[in-house]
Amino acid sequence: MRHTPRTRTVTACALLAISIAPAVSACGDEDHPLSAAPYDAADQISFNGPTGGGQKADPDKALEITRQGDEGRITDVTATDAAGRRLAGELTADGTRWHSTSPLAAGTHYTVRVSTEDEDGRPGRRLLAFDTGKPVTRKQLDVTFGPKAGTYGVGQPVTAELSHAVRDPAQRAVIERALKVQSTPAVEGAWHWVNDKELHYRPKDYWPTHATVQVRSNLEGIKVGDRLWGGAAKPLKISTGDQIVAVTDAASHSMTVYRNGEEINSIPVTTGKPGFETRNGVKVVLGKEYFVRMRSTSIGIAAGSSESYDLPVYYATRVTWSGEYVHAAPWSAGSHGAANVSHGCTGMSTGNAAWFFENVREGDLVKVVNSYGAPMEPFGNGFGDWNLSWAQWREGSALTAGKPETAGPEQAARLRPTAV
Repeated sequence: MRHTPRTRTVTACALLAISIAPAVSACGDEDHPLSAAPYDAADQISFNGPTGGGQKADPDKALEITRQGDEGRITDVTATDAAGRRLAGELTADGTRWHSTSPLAAGTHYTVRVSTEDEDGRPGRRLLAFDTGKPVTRKQLDVTFGPKAGTYGVGQPVTAELSHAVRDPAQRAVIERALKVQSTPAVEGAWHWVNDKELHYRPKDYWPTHATVQVRSNLEGIKVGDRLWGGAAKPLKISTGDQIVAVTDAASHSMTVYRNGEEINSIPVTTGKPGFETRNGVKVVLGKEYFVRMRSTSIGIAAGSSESYDLPVYYATRVTWSGEYVHAAPWSAGSHGAANVSHGCTGMSTGNAAWFFENVREGDLVKVVNSYGAPMEPFGNGFGDWNLSWAQWREGSALTAGKPETAGPEQAARLRPTAV
């Protein structure tokens, strides 16, 4: 007769201990199968790894642990490498076979702990150890994290640049599982595939203020795909400052700046005029430039035409790669707070632009509302990541059921400043 599974036996003892006092001694009975010392399960299991003689396991092959004979079952398998990384695996319902579901690391040592039970429910144990060989490959997948170490605003995404394009969903899933982001305080977050070589990570909501974010890769030595293995990656540590959000209302020609939810300034502004409307949506500060020369020819406006310009611009805070800034615009002072006359940028007085320049940092948020302009692109023209809902963002992860989105071609050359 087949024994009762061990987990059910333990539960039954616990329930009896509540209602019937003698059951306590029954559970501790020396004749009970669970009270027996674990036996050596060497004859009860087999595995497909090397058994000695200097042989090394092929990291291209899955690890398999199987039951020998017709009696007993495997109850648990734990496999860890020398770095303490656990190898994911699945155990069949009947306990006859366990196999790994994630790739073995190359050039490392594995320790495998196998738990079994015989037909009477007595526990067995077996400890296995083996080494994996070095991968024979010409391609190494390197990962470069961004931004550089430092303190940023709460809207700053984490980026991961890959040295090789990865298109296969299963290979993308291997990569995502190995890229770890830890925030203190902890937040819910996810990776999103921007294209075949770039991922972004952001929380469901903005990062907490004064948080520490640490990023690392566990890809080294892991097989990603045919002839493609993970390489080492330099870990990243960044922190966040206060939450700075500047809301520009193109209809009321005003910018309201909030720090940690409290209004700290209200600034009269001008935004893009008809035909050059400022993009709606959330943008992330990309950088600050004290002086920029802005020329209309960079966006195809002919020199000498009615819309041409060639201006020295001060206190320029960049929010898109295509040339949208928040900056000083003394030439349009009469329109600040009254009309939209720019070519897409948000203009203000020199004093207000200097204040804004000094009080924001990379990663802070600039949100434009009530403009007739097109929505801010999620990718390719800066960090428009926050314009995707959380559900849309998770659709770009290889670890969800959704199909990863692919952004348009990334702008290889950062465009010159274009709009004033």
